[in-house]
Amino acid sequence: MKTNILSGMAAAGTLGLVLGLASPYASAGTVQFAYTSDSHYGFTRPAFRGRKNADAREVNAALAAAINSVPGLTFPCGDGGVNACKPVGALDFVAHTGDISNRSEKIQGKKAAFIQSAAASWGQFEEDYLKGLTVKDRAGEPAPVYLVPGNHDVSNAIGFHRALKPASDAAVLTQIYNRMLRPAKPRTAASYDYSSDKVYYARETGGVRFEFISMWPESAARAWLESDLAGVSTMTPVVLFTHDEPEGESKHFTNPNGDNGINSKDKFENLLSDKFADAAAVNDVNGAPVPAGTEQRAFTAFLKKHKNVVAYFHGNTNYNQFYTYSGPDGDVALSAFRVDSPLKSEVSANDDGKLSFQVASLDTAAKTMTVREYLWDAKKWGASVTVSLSPRAK
Repeated sequence: MKTNILSGMAAAGTLGLVLGLASPYASAGTVQFAYTSDSHYGFTRPAFRGRKNADAREVNAALAAAINSVPGLTFPCGDGGVNACKPVGALDFVAHTGDISNRSEKIQGKKAAFIQSAAASWGQFEEDYLKGLTVKDRAGEPAPVYLVPGNHDVSNAIGFHRALKPASDAAVLTQIYNRMLRPAKPRTAASYDYSSDKVYYARETGGVRFEFISMWPESAARAWLESDLAGVSTMTPVVLFTHDEPEGESKHFTNPNGDNGINSKDKFENLLSDKFADAAAVNDVNGAPVPAGTEQRAFTAFLKKHKNVVAYFHGNTNYNQFYTYSGPDGDVALSAFRVDSPLKSEVSANDDGKLSFQVASLDTAAKTMTVREYLWDAKKWGASVTVSLSPRAK
């Protein structure tokens, strides 16, 4: 369940590795980052800048250029948020929460054509974002790009209930795992094992703990978070980044039927290791997705224990929204931030002027965070919200 936050309101057995790196300039008192998701390389946008069926490469290159322009902008004065009326300046990092690639399945209307491979999509993403971004942190160094995979990236690696070509391509997952976790023995596309090579890691900047977890806070991710947060003060603000919305998606869980495999009958995608506990089917008899009630209650139990988890950033559903996640029983209140996709948006798909990403400014002394929507093709600020970074009341 969710309710809107009013603009301006204050309001495991895994190989995952924690990398808590303190910022050398934390005393500056403000932490800033840009956030985007769901690039979907290999796909096309219905229209972009007057052209139909614009390739993802063209659109994402334009988005990356827009992120590069952000430090030269001035924050709006009217929202009263953190750093209002001030130049944006440095960004501590850029976050991207997956679906770098699109699933490499058949293109509708083209009998023999498949969407490009995950490896091809990674190469384009690397050029546009990892090499193309020029934003700097306050030390004048290139701002790091923090990544987690999305459902399309994972399906490309483990398979899907429709045909993919190639049937398995772990290029995106391998690159994310090696870059973010820095294992002593880097994985290859052949050696990468999704069941054990989990993308769980943390970064700490300005006294704020940023937690990056693959896909959704399932049981394995929560176990990793418990271990990581055991060494973190209960007064330290914790911000989660993951791909799926806090409600989760029934089809993303592991198939509870038969051999628990991925198949065209059951249509579970096995992206999360937890078997779906609420039903034997993805959808109900009316065709609507079955809510992940049992799974959400396990997550909300974690939130009740860790009230310093104060924000949740996610992609997957492809539009901008600032809201409060209250859980299936209305007994938690977590500030949540859904970000737009440059390719598959419910709102901006046919209107370039509504394309957006987010810029967050955290005042670590006042314990407040302002998240602003930047309408990047229109080159103007959109909606904004200011929330508290102090431990949640519930």
